[in-house]
Amino acid sequence: MSNNPMTDLHHLSVAQLAAALRGKQVSATEAAQHFLARAKAHQNLGAYVALNEEATLAQARAQDAALAAGTAAPLAGVPIAHKDVFVTRDFPSTAGSKMLAGYRSPFDATVVTRLANAGCVTLGKLNCDEFAMGSANENSAVAPVGFDAPAPVRNPWDTDRIPGGSSGGSGVAVAARLAPAVTGTDTGGSIRQPASYCGITGIKPTYGRASRYGLIAFASSLDQAGPMARSAEDCALLLSAMCGPDPDRDSTSLDMPAEDFSVRLNDSLEGLRIGIPAEFFGDGLASDVRAAVEAALKEYEKLGARLVPISLPRTELSIPVYYIIAPAEASSNLSRFDGVKFGYRAKDYTDLVDMYKKTRAQGFGDEVKRRIMTGTYVLSHGYYDAYYLQAQKIRRMIAEDFQQAFQSCDLIAGPVSPSVAWKLGEHRSDPLADYLADIFTLPASLAGLPGMSVPAGFGAHGMPVGLQLIGNYFSEARLLNAAHRLQQATDFHLRQPTGL
Repeated sequence: MSNNPMTDLHHLSVAQLAAALRGKQVSATEAAQHFLARAKAHQNLGAYVALNEEATLAQARAQDAALAAGTAAPLAGVPIAHKDVFVTRDFPSTAGSKMLAGYRSPFDATVVTRLANAGCVTLGKLNCDEFAMGSANENSAVAPVGFDAPAPVRNPWDTDRIPGGSSGGSGVAVAARLAPAVTGTDTGGSIRQPASYCGITGIKPTYGRASRYGLIAFASSLDQAGPMARSAEDCALLLSAMCGPDPDRDSTSLDMPAEDFSVRLNDSLEGLRIGIPAEFFGDGLASDVRAAVEAALKEYEKLGARLVPISLPRTELSIPVYYIIAPAEASSNLSRFDGVKFGYRAKDYTDLVDMYKKTRAQGFGDEVKRRIMTGTYVLSHGYYDAYYLQAQKIRRMIAEDFQQAFQSCDLIAGPVSPSVAWKLGEHRSDPLADYLADIFTLPASLAGLPGMSVPAGFGAHGMPVGLQLIGNYFSEARLLNAAHRLQQATDFHLRQPTGL
């Protein structure tokens, strides 16, 4: 750091910032104030949907007291911001929807609580696609901080382009240095895709590793929380704090003890077998993305890893399977939003059924309605066996394809997305184009496997490209080490958009 650490705080990694706080080079209150000021200065990006300066500074002062007393947790004073699908007591929790406008939760999500127990200070809530449904973060129905009406989140590398979704606000907050660390959720790629498009690092752990308690549900068998930050080292520190069993609150939580994912960060990659699926490198992959990914794979060979050709034959089936299973679960989960107990309620109605209809018609956005209707259809009498049951069978086969592949490799690598981030509004009249952008992230989600996006260079228009790494169940430490070693050999994760 320079002689004036306050000017440099947003250039520090989570690890560096935690060390500076422990070393009394900066206080938690100063760090919080610095990032709050940056959030307000760059609100044109639309990343934040809620700030509460009083609550943030109260948390920061508590961490300063712990640091002074020598009782501080490992991440004491490190600012963090949460995707707006995690419920929080001190900030509204809207899931990007008019249906939950102004909703205040009486409790914090388990992930939020665990990060607070690790010492993190909450800056605010981050923009996302409504109920986490989208690949572009253009589906939010909530006005960002500084806006009077809903607005899309803008990619700081090119503000005319999308940041990826649904954790677009999270990706932008890290890329634009508005927060050193953020949370995201990944149902079909919603951590990995915005991490790729925004040039940052993000990891989705094995399904069930991080508690889903307090996560506003989209698709219960797929939703998984994970961290997003600049580097694999930062993600390892955050994931270590986030994970752990939560059986009393979350029936899908795995009985796996908390783990320090940073202990293996400097392991050698000598002899590591990296599987390269032929299906991830077909005609649909843009040449600029292919070039960046292949260059990253060459770096791995220099580090001692060996590339092994593999096949994931049912990759192309992951889109129809996902877009049957996820909407089916959304149809069930979102049925609770009916205007009766909480959330939005239509003003004018004639009877209870009319209230249900008008509340849901007015409260949900187009993409959410599209998925609810699809999900209701595939679950309806006469179609359940033909669609939903068949999709579940193929989902099991997709998971078996991975297990077959892992017999000959330790990790799987490929692109996160077929292209770099596209222009805002480009897919507005063609929702299927958004769906197709998930082709490489969906298989791991359907199998419940851990996956991550690592900055791997730049493609067309100077936009970031992410390398996807997928591991077998519970191999987060190996994934993070592989990403960390690549980041020691390259500097893509250190680069940032100009003018910020």
